[in-house]
Amino acid sequence: TIMKVTLRKRTKNQKISLYLDIYAKGERRLEYLRLYLVEKPKTPQDRKTNNDTLELAENIRAKRQLEYQNNRFGFHNKSKENGKFLVYFELQKEKKIASQNNYGNWESAYKHLLKWDKSDVRLVDIDINWLESLKIYLIHDALTRGKRNLSKNTCVSYFNKVLATLKHAEKEGILRSNPGKLVDGIKEAETQREFLTLEELKKAISSDCSIDVLKRAFIFSALTGLRFSDVQKLIWTEIQHSEENGYYIRFEQKKTRGKETLPISEDAYGFLGNCSDQNSPVFLGLEYSDHNNIKLREWMIRAGIDKHITFHSARHTYATLQLTFGTDLYTVSKLLGHKSIKTTQVYAKIVDQKKIEAANRIKLD
Repeated sequence: TIMKVTLRKRTKNQKISLYLDIYAKGERRLEYLRLYLVEKPKTPQDRKTNNDTLELAENIRAKRQLEYQNNRFGFHNKSKENGKFLVYFELQKEKKIASQNNYGNWESAYKHLLKWDKSDVRLVDIDINWLESLKIYLIHDALTRGKRNLSKNTCVSYFNKVLATLKHAEKEGILRSNPGKLVDGIKEAETQREFLTLEELKKAISSDCSIDVLKRAFIFSALTGLRFSDVQKLIWTEIQHSEENGYYIRFEQKKTRGKETLPISEDAYGFLGNCSDQNSPVFLGLEYSDHNNIKLREWMIRAGIDKHITFHSARHTYATLQLTFGTDLYTVSKLLGHKSIKTTQVYAKIVDQKKIEAANRIKLD
């Protein structure tokens, strides 16, 4: 099939406009580059400008030629359709490299796919049976480095990345139809969200932790609902005060990139410590590590709390306490910075369960 991208010139208003003449499968398209040449260059600077502009235009032309050959603009590419699924999946993975957390998840999914013998398949040969077999592999056969089965929600995450890859292949025109539309996803498991009751939180506050910054940061999170990533990057200039509203934080959520204004209580402010530099982190030295997780666990044991508490449990504590003491679901959702109220409803289920348990404690026999 003839597929050609040619750089052409057109003179208009004493300027030479550069454009691409694109021909493929009998179709012709023009793309104006908004690049212009000086019609009659008189100075060395004019000539240099023209040469630089032409070089840029030629680079764009070469790039467009490759894009059309790779079916970026709707021209079907049979050889790409016959390409290997794993190669295409790896390409999608590499696009996520700017997102550190998300890239790690794609990388893990890719490593598990490499271990599965049926993953070495052409994109065009993927069908419902292949996808159903993948589900079985992820749920029953894929193992962690500790030789344990993957958690249900990890299986969901990995399978969804495969579905996203097929969807992208269809969007690019590589696949004529997407078999992922015909299969059900793996159902997410109900996750256990550990949290502290108000009594347990008070016990933790009155108990010693060997890492002071960890203790203060955890309690601050439990009183504000901030994620570890947002507590860790919090700087003193983001802590503000007004006579009308008291203390509040102006910050950007690391996970969602959402701009937030979060009111904080006097109690929460009391755990910030002392400011030495307005541009320094509030919780200087706070790190996420296995060592700190162990120290957090030891602190909870010291406080008489027999639960598997992680730093994220502080956020769960905040949400659960807010709902327990009557704050409406919409307000809690906004305080937590959730994009959807559905995310917050998980905490409402926890509170409802607590109410049922409390009601059943009163027995007449």
